[in-house]
Amino acid sequence: MSERIVFYHNPMSRGRIVHWMLEEVGAPYETVLVNLEKGEQKKPEYLAINPMGKIPAIVYRGTVVTESAAICAYLADAFPAARLAPSFDDPRRGTYLRWLFFAASCVDYALVDHMLSRPPVERRTAIGYGSYEDTLNALEKAITPGPYILGDWFTAADVYTASVIGWGLLSKALEPRPSFEAYAARCTRRPAYARVVEQSKRLLEQMRK
Repeated sequence: MSERIVFYHNPMSRGRIVHWMLEEVGAPYETVLVNLEKGEQKKPEYLAINPMGKIPAIVYRGTVVTESAAICAYLADAFPAARLAPSFDDPRRGTYLRWLFFAASCVDYALVDHMLSRPPVERRTAIGYGSYEDTLNALEKAITPGPYILGDWFTAADVYTASVIGWGLLSKALEPRPSFEAYAARCTRRPAYARVVEQSKRLLEQMRK
C-alpha cells in the first residue's frame, strides 16, 4: 500500500485549498490533474474516485477522501507532526472544528449566494447559514482577536478559512472589512502558500498544453 498521497486537482477549483494543506503538511504527494473544461471529472475513471464528479479528492493508504474541509481535517490528523490540529484531548479542538466547518458549511455557501444575487428566502432558518450579514459577523468573531483562529497557533482551520476569505475578497462576494483583509494577508504570507502559487502557475501551463 502506497504511503504517497494521490491528489486529484485542478488549479482553478477548491483544489487549491487542499494543495495549500498538502504543502503545510509536508508529506509526499502526487498530483493528478483533472481538466474540467474537457469534462474529465465526469469520466468513469474519476467517478470511481468521487461519484459526485467534483474536485478535489485524495487517496491515501487505499482510502478516498473528498470534500475540501474533510480532507483538511483528515490530513491534519493523519500527520500530527505538522501541528495543524489540536489533539483529541485538547479542549481547543472543539473551537478548531467549530470554525473549520463553519467556514465550509456557512461562509462558503453564503458567499456563493451573495455573488450570484440569489434572492433571500422568507424562512432564513431553512438555509444553513441564516443570513449573509449574520454569517459575516460570526466570521469576524472567529478571527478576532487573532492572529489566527486559535490565537498564535495556525491550524487547518486557518487554511480553509483564509482560502474562503481570499476567494471572497477576490470575487467581491465578501464585504472587504479590514479584519478580513488583514487575516487573509497574514495567512497567505506563509511559505507553503507561496509554493502553491508558484506550482499552480506551472500546473495551469501543463494543463493547457
